[in-house]
Amino acid sequence: MSGVDAFGHRKPVLWNLLRVTVERSAQKLLGAIASSGMIRDTPGGEGLDPLELQMSYQRGRPDRPWVMGNFVTTIDGAAVVDGGSTAINDEDDKRMFGAIRAVPDFILVGAETLRAENYQPVDLDEPRRRARVAAGLDEVPHLVVATRSLDLDPDMRVFGNPKRRVTILTDEKAPAERAEALAVVADVVRLRGTSPSDLVHYMRMAKVILCEGGPSLMGQFIAAGLVDEMALTISPLLTAGVSVRMAHGPAADPPLEMRLDQVLYGDRALFLRYLRA
Repeated sequence: MSGVDAFGHRKPVLWNLLRVTVERSAQKLLGAIASSGMIRDTPGGEGLDPLELQMSYQRGRPDRPWVMGNFVTTIDGAAVVDGGSTAINDEDDKRMFGAIRAVPDFILVGAETLRAENYQPVDLDEPRRRARVAAGLDEVPHLVVATRSLDLDPDMRVFGNPKRRVTILTDEKAPAERAEALAVVADVVRLRGTSPSDLVHYMRMAKVILCEGGPSLMGQFIAAGLVDEMALTISPLLTAGVSVRMAHGPAADPPLEMRLDQVLYGDRALFLRYLRA
């Protein structure tokens, strides 16, 4: 009986009340821990610090900046659900995304993804800033947007922080009136072209460039052979439908051969790191 101890004596009501309170508190604590998520290098293993892990990887090459991509997809390959990636990521993926953003000198994104994901000005919390400074980097990576059409609204929130002024890379044929309007809130730079090699050449002083897509821009980088690393999150969802893949456009000929460098395990998702073979 729950109200009797091992010697047959009846336990006081206060003891029972205390036991129930402790059990409920423990259940709430376990629930909070489970909901906070954890990234591990083995299923059920000890948690890893994704920031420490990402900052420990060796990246760099002598001839040009190291280019890495970061994408999340469902099991059946959908990279976009309901117009963006928000519907297919979870708290673990957000933590890994934040850690990866602490790595590059530049974050590169296409205009379509900038609009679809409603980007904010790039900012990092204090631990990520400290990690970057310790690695000899600026406190915050610089956001670069690639667009030929300049079809961007100057009132978008990504342009809302003058201290985090965005650079927009376009070509010589871009509409002058759009360039003039965007120049108020961003640095508009006209290049001879906006091919992956043109973009990388502009950022040639960087050690690492992080390409966040979208699929069209990522496809161009793959076709040009300018991908050194791919961070891929597999979300445990099956969506079917007609969603785009994480990359599309001209085919890479020959395909880029990658090697699996590491597998990490979230509570729900898998995190794969691929490097150029």
